[in-house]
Amino acid sequence: MGLFSFVKEAGEKLFGGKEAHAAAPAQAPAAAPTAAAPSQEELNARAAQAIENYIASQKLGVSDVKVKFEGPEGKVTVTGTAPDQATKEKVTLCCGNVASVTSVDNQMAVTNPEPEAQYHDVVRGDTLSAIAKKYYGDANKYPVIFEANKPMLTHPDKIYPGQKLRIPPLAK
Repeated sequence: MGLFSFVKEAGEKLFGGKEAHAAAPAQAPAAAPTAAAPSQEELNARAAQAIENYIASQKLGVSDVKVKFEGPEGKVTVTGTAPDQATKEKVTLCCGNVASVTSVDNQMAVTNPEPEAQYHDVVRGDTLSAIAKKYYGDANKYPVIFEANKPMLTHPDKIYPGQKLRIPPLAK
């Protein structure tokens, strides 16, 4: 499937900015002792867990999902097993349409392989109808794109610039 790029500033806010960046430099000693700042490794583990929880909340039917997050680079690597190609692609979107994520390497196995979808990066002014017209030649095919991106999309009008959408091939 390859490495997919995403817009770092766009997407679900699953974790604070601190999880995505290096730990802040040490401050000057204060009068009262303070807790040590979490290490980059701890921040990465928290971010990876937040993404795993988000994938689980979508109830996609995947198994053995493991997420690795590299905060300074904003890279997510995901492994596990998906029942089909469409579900694997939805996991890619779950990982990538998250603020602070810039790329996703989806290494999941697929139980029932099928052709890969295309992807579309939403820009200002896009609608699902306009996207359907571009890829399918028919604006009325927007429900195909909406269904292909559920449950991450909850309404056809709730898309945003920087979001990446699956554009599946039309059924013959």
